[in-house]
Amino acid sequence: MRINNNYRLREIAGENIVVNQGTADTNMTRIISLNASARLLYEELSGREFSLADAAGILMRNYSLNEEQALKDAEAWASALKRCGVIE
Repeated sequence: MRINNNYRLREIAGENIVVNQGTADTNMTRIISLNASARLLYEELSGREFSLADAAGILMRNYSLNEEQALKDAEAWASALKRCGVIE
């Protein structure tokens, strides 16, 4: 997996927002907001290929999660961002 290079993380009014900056047909009515752990994963994994195990490892290092819970949370994060086109 890889985070789509057309998307950028911005902080707007205290919110972590992912915006599409790469295409003219961007739907500007759609907002993708990230919580702290989703932002951590986005920042750590941007610019490289990664797996769910990579994302789970980041979660385990930064939060008190066991491997099973970290993999479940990593899958939920990746699945949500895939639906939005942020992860390819």
